[in-house]
Amino acid sequence: MPAFGEQTSAADVLRPHAEDAFAAELVALAARDDHPRPARWKLSPWAVATYLLGGTLSDGTVITPKYVGPRRIVEVAVTTLATDRALLLLGVPGTAKTWVSEHLAAAVSGDSTLLVQGTAGTPEEAIRYGWNYARLLAHGPSRDALVPSPVMRAMTEGTTVRVEELTRIPADVQDTLITILSEKTLPIPELGQEVQAVRGFNLIATANDRDRGVNDLSSALRRRFNTVVLPLPASAEAEVDIVTRRVDQIGRSLDLPSAPDGTDEIRRVVTVFRELRDGLTSDGRTKVKSPSGTLSTAEAISVVTGGLALSAHFGDGVLRPGDLAAGVLGAVVRDPGTDRVVWQEYLETVVRERDGWQDFYRACREVTA
Repeated sequence: MPAFGEQTSAADVLRPHAEDAFAAELVALAARDDHPRPARWKLSPWAVATYLLGGTLSDGTVITPKYVGPRRIVEVAVTTLATDRALLLLGVPGTAKTWVSEHLAAAVSGDSTLLVQGTAGTPEEAIRYGWNYARLLAHGPSRDALVPSPVMRAMTEGTTVRVEELTRIPADVQDTLITILSEKTLPIPELGQEVQAVRGFNLIATANDRDRGVNDLSSALRRRFNTVVLPLPASAEAEVDIVTRRVDQIGRSLDLPSAPDGTDEIRRVVTVFRELRDGLTSDGRTKVKSPSGTLSTAEAISVVTGGLALSAHFGDGVLRPGDLAAGVLGAVVRDPGTDRVVWQEYLETVVRERDGWQDFYRACREVTA
């Protein structure tokens, strides 16, 4: 076990950063990228889009898709970063906003770790700068006593910084970004100085408006962003593909034993989530009530990953309905009062009557009871 501060190998990290997990793909893209690159970009906009969407290079190298969705969305996002306009990725929870922002930063700057995590308690210092109070008390205000924020570092290095859950941050703290994004300058009034952003600097923010307790962006701040809305997967097959890919990646990172094809069970989970989310069965014949949760693709990935772990450690290694039922119940029933009624009605009117779903019905009925 490495001591604190020692370098840990990528193989030992539970969740490697995007630039580490997909380092081979980034290197292959850079080697064959003959398109124009903006200042301080590691790849051209064409190569960044290829990294996100996947493809096969001229030498046969396969670039795996990181985002499954409309190509134009990725192209607009990448093009925005090539200008001096910040990018806001907007969407309901679970639409891969964080995932996309991380991979964009990794492909553009080779570093996705300059990050401000938005919460209700995020202070202004997290966006501007803080102070080393020992040095401040000993020697007074100076650049040596200043502790740069990830935003300040990105400005001085000409790289990409990420702000996650921007609408979780208090409104007065959000607005500290206005001068940074409009003037590309961060004043330091204590020193009578300022930091000016160098070429290559840009900012990616993510936000959703579904959760309670969010702080709407002021019109002045919203104007500083180009907003790209990430939709839920358009079709069930696209969502099954996304869940299958991510579960496979997560399973390998957790050293879960390789399981036989579980696509049928994944398709069941995706179908349940989509029908409850849409309030309509997939054949369009039956209306159903929707629970209070979002039942996003990310939650489907979590349910299937948990089921895969159950089957590997406490089953026969084959993903079965019994491995998924408890996870599905936990995702659907967030409000025990209303959601349980919605779920039981869906079980009895839809799942029970569906051909080939009797084993899934029995497993869900057992954990629900």
